[in-house]
Amino acid sequence: MNVLVINAGSSSLKYQLLNVETQTLLAKGICERVGSEEAFHKHGLDKNEQVIDAKMADHDDAMALVLEALTSGPTKAIDSLDEIDAVGHRIVQGGKYFDKSVLIDDEVIERIGELAELAPLHNGAALMGIHACQKHMPDVPMVAVFDTSFFQTLPPKAYMYAIPYELYEKYAIRKYGAHGTSHRYISERAATVLDEPLDDLKLITCHLGNGCSMSAIDHGVAVDTSMGLTPLDGLMMGTRCGAIDPAIVPFIMEHENLNAQEVNDLMNKKSGLLGISGISNDLRSVRDASEQGDERAQLAYDMYSNSVKKYIGQYIAVMGGVDAIVLTAGVGENCEKMRRMIFTGLQPLGIKLDLEKNKGRGGERVISTDDSAVQIVIIPTDEEYMIARDTYEIVHERIDEPLI
Repeated sequence: MNVLVINAGSSSLKYQLLNVETQTLLAKGICERVGSEEAFHKHGLDKNEQVIDAKMADHDDAMALVLEALTSGPTKAIDSLDEIDAVGHRIVQGGKYFDKSVLIDDEVIERIGELAELAPLHNGAALMGIHACQKHMPDVPMVAVFDTSFFQTLPPKAYMYAIPYELYEKYAIRKYGAHGTSHRYISERAATVLDEPLDDLKLITCHLGNGCSMSAIDHGVAVDTSMGLTPLDGLMMGTRCGAIDPAIVPFIMEHENLNAQEVNDLMNKKSGLLGISGISNDLRSVRDASEQGDERAQLAYDMYSNSVKKYIGQYIAVMGGVDAIVLTAGVGENCEKMRRMIFTGLQPLGIKLDLEKNKGRGGERVISTDDSAVQIVIIPTDEEYMIARDTYEIVHERIDEPLI
């Protein structure tokens, strides 16, 4: 079964075409700057990748270009759209409604729109991707895979906030988390790498990139996570502040004369590594500046690592121990220095980083010492595969349902 995986952003449309049975990537690409004069389409695998300037007024135009690229030209992957058996959509916010991936119908679309308030840049864009697929492939089944569904197993003591209970009842204000598809994938792969059943492991999973989140996974079940009602909470990130004293918000609003949207933009887009360093939200640029003696860059680097270290301690306490810590995403997979800073000083907790194994980039591997009580594992994430797998399972089950 060939599954087209769609990850729609407000001005982008990222995609992969995968054959799930053979676990083969057939094609991938992205439409960038959709709706602007600078729009372009990048399509192809590795050395065959092509970048083409293309007019895309909206996601309908972008989807038409994607389908044309998949079925024609030198980088085509299939002969016709009939070879696309299903479409899987990444949806950031599933709220309280979805604890698993689901077949998309009118009710699901309505719920995704209703939840756009909690993820305005993501859920609205996902709907544009869904509607574009409905227009161009009306008879192809589609599945919604939610970033939040993995965390519907959190107990109330972990997902509730200590605000008046009536506000939870009225607005469903609670922790939903994010990056759940990534955390689910790397926890499963870590169990395979460690040759242990997932149900026997206590894991701390760390998705560390421009966006960052961590999760406590106890015997295969998520029991806590760092992101909250929105992806702003938790760890310090590229442009997001993460967890701060809530009283800072009205203080800044009053003293800087900002409205709610302006202070929200400040915390989401102007804080984190960028806000502290004044240089960049990219950890590589911050690292280079810190190594050249820039004090603010060094502070940002130290704060990032300390943020991760504190959550490791929290989750060890929450689960009463940990068997392995799993790292993924751009920083987690590739930054030797940041990994070293995170694990420095954790030896008394049985967490010992092997400095030689820690060198290098990429690939699944264990980087803890042979005598470390806690294993440290790097797993490159593959959210697209998880979306394709869920889509395959749901559509396949639907096909196999007996006719009434």
